[in-house]
Amino acid sequence: MNDSLDRLARQIDLHAAGHERLRMAFGHACVMRVKHLLEDPAVVECLDGLGRFLEGTLDETQRERLAAKASRLATGHQGSKSIDGCGHAAVSATYAVANALAGKALQAADYAAYALVYAEGGYGAVAERGSFEREFEWQVRCLAALDEDARANADDTR
Repeated sequence: MNDSLDRLARQIDLHAAGHERLRMAFGHACVMRVKHLLEDPAVVECLDGLGRFLEGTLDETQRERLAAKASRLATGHQGSKSIDGCGHAAVSATYAVANALAGKALQAADYAAYALVYAEGGYGAVAERGSFEREFEWQVRCLAALDEDARANADDTR
């Protein structure tokens, strides 16, 4: 959905095995922008768990359990029964959490952007591509900054 973000992701090889932490950090950053849209405290707990994973206080097995839980919560969200599966902002924000925990950073970014635009302008806004531009630009800046930080930290450990 965000062509500039897709290009940057290819350029930095975001999907490479060595970039798992970068994917998690970017997904987390995107979802934090829609945290206020989450309706289910259990989903907020999953998101908080991702934060703990990034801080190093939650291990991989625990993150995987949270990812599975977030996925169940997203598909079980009552708004998921709408025709397009994302009838309102909370559903999309919930799917963003599930994708972030699964390491699917670009999908998390897409759902988070949709949630934000939907919350701000409703269905009419999401039908207009221009409604996403501000969020898309933020996403590109955020991923670029996180990648730069990751590279700097990698250089510091050498």
